[in-house]
Amino acid sequence: MLTIWGRKTSSNVQALMWCVGELGLPYERHDAGHRYGGTDTAEFLAMNPNGTVPVLRDGESEPLWETGAILRYLAGHYGQPPFWPEEGQARAHVDKWAEWAKINVTLGFTVPIFWRVVRTAPADQDPAAIGDAVAKLDPLLGIAEAQLARTAFLAGDALTLADIQFGHVLFRYFDIPIPRPDRPMLRRYYETLTERPAFREHVMVSYEELRVAD
Repeated sequence: MLTIWGRKTSSNVQALMWCVGELGLPYERHDAGHRYGGTDTAEFLAMNPNGTVPVLRDGESEPLWETGAILRYLAGHYGQPPFWPEEGQARAHVDKWAEWAKINVTLGFTVPIFWRVVRTAPADQDPAAIGDAVAKLDPLLGIAEAQLARTAFLAGDALTLADIQFGHVLFRYFDIPIPRPDRPMLRRYYETLTERPAFREHVMVSYEELRVAD
């Protein structure tokens, strides 16, 4: 049994939970972080000294933190090809796109755009800064657009760990009121993800509790 600490409105927790859902793994999740607190307790810091979510414990094993490491653990321990290939070169191909998505797309969207639109009071928002961040993100989405013109999913023609790292930000990207250049392949890909039950359950989650009012 997996035990997971982290609120369902955390985008990192959503990536983890989507992966758990796709792999069909039993789990117990405890809300932690943001309005739920609990990440500054001695007990939590003993599991993750950074005081961040998610944290995962598989049975009685040592707790794991850092979303990318957790996802690779789950994929390696429970995943099957093509989700997580056995052959080294094929696995590196998936991991390459997963790392690209995490380091570039997620970091380029979550704080520079999502936080400025949702987690900043309307009176304090900076439309110019938001527009600049959207413009900086779009060339990265152009890379995905070109890749998705060749393949059904980010790293090939089947869902892989790369899609977990990339696709989990797209619900918020397409949902918040920002200008979005026309990316038909990206839109097609996103609509494909929304047909997956685990994506709908764990990623298409209301973020209203994160919204800051005036």
